[in-house]
Amino acid sequence: MKAAVLFEAKTPLSIEDVTVSRPAAHEVLIRTAAVGVCRSDLHFVDGAYPHAMPTIPGHEAAGVVEAVGEEVSTVRVGDHVVTCLSAFCGHCEFCVTGRMSLCISSAVRRPKGAAPRLMLSDRPVAQMLNLSAYAEQMLVHEHACVAIDRDMPLDRACLLGCAVTTGAGAVFNAAAVVPGESVCVVGCGGVGLAAVNAARIAGAGRVIAVDPVPEKRALAEKLGATHSIDALSETAADEVVEISRGGVHHAIEAVGRSQSAATAVKVLRRGGTATVLGMMPIGEKVGLSALDLLADKKLQGALMGRNHFPVDIPRLVDFYQRGLLDLDTIIADRMPLEQINDAFDELRKGDTTRSVVVFG
Repeated sequence: MKAAVLFEAKTPLSIEDVTVSRPAAHEVLIRTAAVGVCRSDLHFVDGAYPHAMPTIPGHEAAGVVEAVGEEVSTVRVGDHVVTCLSAFCGHCEFCVTGRMSLCISSAVRRPKGAAPRLMLSDRPVAQMLNLSAYAEQMLVHEHACVAIDRDMPLDRACLLGCAVTTGAGAVFNAAAVVPGESVCVVGCGGVGLAAVNAARIAGAGRVIAVDPVPEKRALAEKLGATHSIDALSETAADEVVEISRGGVHHAIEAVGRSQSAATAVKVLRRGGTATVLGMMPIGEKVGLSALDLLADKKLQGALMGRNHFPVDIPRLVDFYQRGLLDLDTIIADRMPLEQINDAFDELRKGDTTRSVVVFG
């Protein structure tokens, strides 16, 4: 199969012929239909986060099941599926207490000594985030994918695997936004726009989008933001506080910078909660001041939107099919796998929302 292989950080990906293994027990072979180009992949490509090499990035994907291994019970051949990097074992402490997105059990990977899932000639290829989706096929654990309605367009469905699961999950799961509450979203890339859209679905009152790019602010307003503010303005935080009449109930950071997280905390009202979603540089710190603590402000993470993806993703599909969730607006362009490096170049500029690699 063709796949985009990363041999060394800070170098372009190379299109190579990679061999994929046959599905073992609890494994699913998927013919990839579409993959979103996510900033999380860029962190690994640019070396901000370490990973074994060579590897195939890509984790926001949708496709069709081609084969299943023994004991697979969740999907069948022919099913249309969305993948999710937060593969879960189903029996560890995190899984049985309902925090599936925190599962790091090795049970979802092949055991040591077993044949690798991916090979480049005689060289094993490290699977990134249990998926490696920039490839014509994916071989994953059955708990890394979920079947969806076959009428759902797969080039839109792929966004549910990360951007929408994370952004909407922050609203629905982590922040648990109540109708009428105010929400500020800092950063209007794919994740941030999904959060804006979800805030509208949740019935938020004022939804304030903060981003330096005018085009992204316009998209945020199309997706449900009642107000938008230039993040480069020296008074941006003050404007949010004024619009929300004393600060917002919930602030969601979707950039991955300490300055953005600080803004999210600054715009909170007393008792408000800031949820940080962006992948910050390793070692970066954010926090609350003594006065923030006295005002009962809260700061939290929400890995992958604290998703329960076998339940959440089909519901998000339903939202799209009923016209509530707007995935079409989030997609900036579509391209073949051969243009993956161009997509990363656009992502580095910071102007684009979501590019989607399509196959076939």
